[in-house]
This record gives sequence, C-alpha cells and structure tokens, in this order.
Amino acid sequence: MKLATYKDGSRDGQLVVVSRDLGTAHYATGIAAKLQQVLDDWGFLSPQLQDLYDQLNSGRARHAFPFDPAQCMAPLPRAYQWADGSAYINHVELVRKARNAEVPESFYTDPLMYQGGSDDFLGPCDDVVVPSEAMGIDFEAEIVVITGDVKMGATPEQALDGIRLVTIANDVSLRNLIPAELAKGFGFFQSKPATAFGPVAVTLDELGDAWEQGRLHLTVQSTWNGRKVGMCDAGPEMTFHFGQLIAHIAKTRNVRAGSIVGSGTVSNKGVEHNGRMEWPKGYSCIAEKRCIETLQDGKPSTEFMKFGDTIRIEVQGKDGTSLFGAIDQTIAAPAA
Repeated sequence: MKLATYKDGSRDGQLVVVSRDLGTAHYATGIAAKLQQVLDDWGFLSPQLQDLYDQLNSGRARHAFPFDPAQCMAPLPRAYQWADGSAYINHVELVRKARNAEVPESFYTDPLMYQGGSDDFLGPCDDVVVPSEAMGIDFEAEIVVITGDVKMGATPEQALDGIRLVTIANDVSLRNLIPAELAKGFGFFQSKPATAFGPVAVTLDELGDAWEQGRLHLTVQSTWNGRKVGMCDAGPEMTFHFGQLIAHIAKTRNVRAGSIVGSGTVSNKGVEHNGRMEWPKGYSCIAEKRCIETLQDGKPSTEFMKFGDTIRIEVQGKDGTSLFGAIDQTIAAPAA
C-alpha cells in the first residue's frame, strides 16, 4: 500500500491512503489519524489500511478525492530518529580521491552514519529555505526506509524484518559549512538543514522484485533546473544494504518504530572511455559532480545551487510509473 500525510495546519498532518497510480487518495481517519500511530501498532492497523487501499484501487472507496502531492507533508512529518548513512562507497571514494586522500579500510566493513535533525522535515513540494547562497547549497538524492521496532543487537537479516515503508529523500547539504564542522571532530550539524521526503511511502510488496536483500534495484532520477543530471542505479553498488545500516544503529541501542534510515547519496562508479574516466549515469549531488570535474580537469567548474533553482527527484517502477511520487522543490531565500 501507499501512504501519505496531508497538511491540515497541525504539526503531524492527517494520514491518507493513496492509490497505486497516485491518482486518488482517501483519509484514513477512521483507522488512524497519524502515520506514527500505525507504526506503533502495525500488526493491528496496517491490515485495515490495506483493506482501504484495495477499495481505493478498485474504485469502491466512497470518499476518494484526487491526490495532490503539493498538499503533502513528509510521510512522517517529524520522527523519533533520522539516521543517514553513506552506503554507496563510490561516493566516498570520489570525494577522497578528488582531494588525494585514501579511504580507510574500515569504511568497507563498518557503515558511515550521522544523526540528523528529525523535529522538522520538508514536504515534497516545500521550498528549501536557506539563509545564504554562500553556504554552498546542494541536493542529495537518496532512498530511505521507515522502521518498526528493532531490538538492540539485531543481525542485518533480523533488521530487514523491521522495515515497514520505503520512500525517497532530498538530504539537503550546505557544503561550504561542512569542512569547519568536521574539523571540530563532532560531525555534521548546521551543514545539514531540514530534509525533504517523497509524497508517499510504500510497503515492500509494492516494490515487487525490485526489492532484493535490502536494496532497491531501480533508477533514481535527479533533474536540476529542468535538466536531467542523474540516472543512478540504487541497487547493485549499494555497499551496505538497509539491514546492515539498521543493525549498525542497533548495535548499542533499540531502534524504535518511526525511525527513518537513509542510504546516503546514490552513486555509481565511472567507466573508462578512450583513456578517460566518464560517469555516464550522472550524479545524485553536486558535490560529486565537482569531484568528477576535479579528477577529469584538475578543478571543479559546476557551482552549487542558487535561489530560484529547482530540483526534482523521482523513482519510476519497472512499468514506468512514478513509485513514490516526485520531490519537486525550489531553493528560496528567507522571507523578509
């Protein structure tokens, strides 16, 4: 099934069930008002939502209405936890290579993760408001999962059983703030403002054989100012699958229902063509493009985002239809 949260003036919005083709929706008020309620009592409430979903898809839902992504908050508008990984080691390799640094061996066996702010998320069509263009505004196209409870010490295989929903994210980064923050030794903070999520989150059965062993084997499309810049495969080159990422969190603590776990920037390896490395699948963040330019030409030439720029992130299923709906945002200055 597919679930979304509509804006209603409150902090947590109203849970809606969305049809498979993203054409219609139905309030889930009679079952649950908020997505967190469902995650807390998944075994009891999700079958009821599934019945409503089936009615919606068959045209039998009595109070269905046209689905509008612009009315959506993040599927889970605020969460108990937002933990983002860097599961595509190619991304790390590119960044390190561009500054002539080695990748530590531990990066290939132990996932990189940071704890992001989870009190304030952006809806899929909300503006990305940034204080200054000088901060180095960047998008990051990612796959994310939303979990149920996962016990401390869970294995990666056990952790996979805790995944309830999958969607996409734009993990906005302020690149020019990152070096000074990392130099302090405590990691990202101001350089990671509010993250945006796709209009709908879907259960694993909606993914079919595209979901395999904790990886989504589909293409993540990134379109910057109307130009498609990324067509990156999310599955084959994901070094750590979602079960491994969740188990990494659960090594020393319980992971509670309503935790969101990100893949990090979806990234694919380059290929050699006529003696020169090329990246035909493009990029899922501008920082990676700048690293590619540094490796190819000795210096970066692509600038970070400006006020008025747009970014669209989307994943299509194997039938060509939008799976989660699209993140479609504009970069904006703060209101006067």
